[in-house]
This record gives sequence, structure tokens and C-alpha cells, in this order.
Amino acid sequence: MQSSQGEITKASKTVQKEIAETEKKIGDTTLQVQNEFIKTCEEMNRAVMSRAAVQIELTSKLTEKLGAAHSFPDVVSAYQEWLGEQMNACSEDARQFMANSQEFVTTSTRLLSNGWSSLNLNR
Repeated sequence: MQSSQGEITKASKTVQKEIAETEKKIGDTTLQVQNEFIKTCEEMNRAVMSRAAVQIELTSKLTEKLGAAHSFPDVVSAYQEWLGEQMNACSEDARQFMANSQEFVTTSTRLLSNGWSSLNLNR
């Protein structure tokens, strides 16, 4: 009876130790995933703010050119130039959005697959 109780206590301590190790692995993995997501979101935020600054600059240039226009052809020329720059900026925005989306998906997939496999819950 005494040895049986000792074996149960020993097994219980082993299980508790394994649970604690697994909880630590889950916590470490979760922290790594959160840090990577934060880093990716910060990069995406910087890109969005940069594109917003470009839009402000384009609008400012257009406003200056329209203010300096002395004829209808000057106005049309200013709008044509602005439209060309706007189209280039929109194209770059779309390219950057797709790159950011791909980066987000790639990071998510890598972290989640690496994180869960590193837990090695099946031993």
C-alpha cells in the first residue's frame, strides 16, 4: 500500500512537471507569435503612413499648380500630371498592399506551424 501510494505521488509529480513544461512552451510560443505579429503590423503601419504622406504631397502639388494656373489648358495640364502621379501611387499602393498581405500570411503560417510543432505535445 505504501509503495503504491509512493508510485502514485511520483507519477503525479511527473505529470505536474510535464504540464508545467508544456504550459511554458505554450507561453513562449504565444509570446513569439505576438511579437512577430506586432512587428509585422508595425511595418505595415509605417508603409500605410508613408503612402498617406505621398497622397498629401500629391494633393499639395495639385493645389499649388491649380492656384498658379492662368488658363484652362494650365488647369487641364495640372490635372493630367496629377492623375498620372495618382495612378502611379495607386499602383504602388496596390503592390505594397499585396506584399504586406503576403508577408502577414507567410509570417502567420510560419509562426503557427513552427509554434505548434515545437510544443511536441505528442512526445
